[in-house]
Amino acid sequence: MADSNRTKELKAFDDTKAGVKGLVDSGIVRIPEIFVTPAVTENEFSGDNLDSCSDVVNVQVPIIDLEGINEDDFRGRRRRIVVEEVGEACEKWGFFQVVNHGVPQHVMDEMISGVKSFHEQPNEIKMGFYSMDHMKKVMFNSNFDLYQSKAANWRDTLACIMAPNPPQSDELPKACRGTWAEAQSLVDMEAASFSFSVITIHLVLSPIGLLESQSILDPDFFTVLQDHIGGLQIYHQNQWIDIHPVNGALVINLGDLLQLLSNDKFKSAEHRVLAKHIGPRISVACFFTTQLQPFDRLYGPIKELLSNENPPLYKETTVRNYVSYYNSKGLGALPSLLHLRI
Repeated sequence: MADSNRTKELKAFDDTKAGVKGLVDSGIVRIPEIFVTPAVTENEFSGDNLDSCSDVVNVQVPIIDLEGINEDDFRGRRRRIVVEEVGEACEKWGFFQVVNHGVPQHVMDEMISGVKSFHEQPNEIKMGFYSMDHMKKVMFNSNFDLYQSKAANWRDTLACIMAPNPPQSDELPKACRGTWAEAQSLVDMEAASFSFSVITIHLVLSPIGLLESQSILDPDFFTVLQDHIGGLQIYHQNQWIDIHPVNGALVINLGDLLQLLSNDKFKSAEHRVLAKHIGPRISVACFFTTQLQPFDRLYGPIKELLSNENPPLYKETTVRNYVSYYNSKGLGALPSLLHLRI
C-alpha cells in the first residue's frame, strides 16, 4: 500500500473512534490492509520470521507458588526457595506465572467482566474516553502507535494511569468503576510488590481477533498480566512457545528496563498473541513504569553487578526518554535497547 493511501486509511480508522470492535460491528468481511503485516526481510526482528506455531508442546514457563512466603519459618527457608525460583525464571525465561499470590479469584473475575462490559457498550459511550494522549489518566484507543507501526494490531485497549495520582472514581468508566481500584490495589500490594522485591534481592545478591499480533518487548520494569484465555506466546530458544493459562495465576514478564538494570543478567522476552479461537480475547495488564511522567532519575546497569569481567553494556537513560523512543518507533521494530547499547 502506498504511504499516502495508508496514512489516509489510518486517519479514517482513527476518526471513527470506534476501534477494532467498531469494524467488526459494522459487518466487515475482509480485514483492512492497515492490519496486515508486510513481508519481512532476513534482517528484521527475529520471531516474526518464524512459524507461528510452537514445536515444543510440552514446554511451560515456570509456575511459582507464593504460598507461605510471608510466614515465619526456619531462617526464611521458604522465601529463599522462592527467590531462587524467581531468579532462575528471570535469567532463563523472562516470564513466569505465580499462584497463591493473594489476589482473590472473585476480584480477578470481576476485573475481566468490567473490561468486557466496557468494550461491549455502544460506541457513543466509549468515544467519550477515546484519546491518543499517553498522559491522559483514562483512555480508550486502538493501537497507541497507530501511525508509527508497520501494521496495526487487531485489538482495542482501555488504559488507566494509576500512579502517582490515580483517577477519581467518577473519572473511570461506569462499567469498570466497581472493581478497578480494588483490583489495582491488590495487585500492587500482593503480586507486584513481592515480585519486584524478590527480583531485586536475587539481582544484588484485544477484543475479537483471528490474527497474529506483532512480537513486542515491553518498555517497562515488569508487567503483571491476567489472562485466562490463552494465545500468549514467548520467543524462547529460537521458537515460539505457548504460555498455557493456569487457573487463578498471574503472568509476570520482565521489561526492557530490568534487562538494562541487570546488565543482561535478566531477559526482557519477546512475546506476542496468536488468537486461536473465535470470540473475544480479554486480558488485563499492569505495566510497572513511570512511563512519560517528568522524572529525571537516570537508570543504568546496577553498579554492584559490574566488574572488569562484566563491564556495563548500556548507557543510562530516564524512563521518559526510553518510553518516548520506544513509542516513536512503533511495535514490530528492532529492540529499543539496541539504541542504548555501548
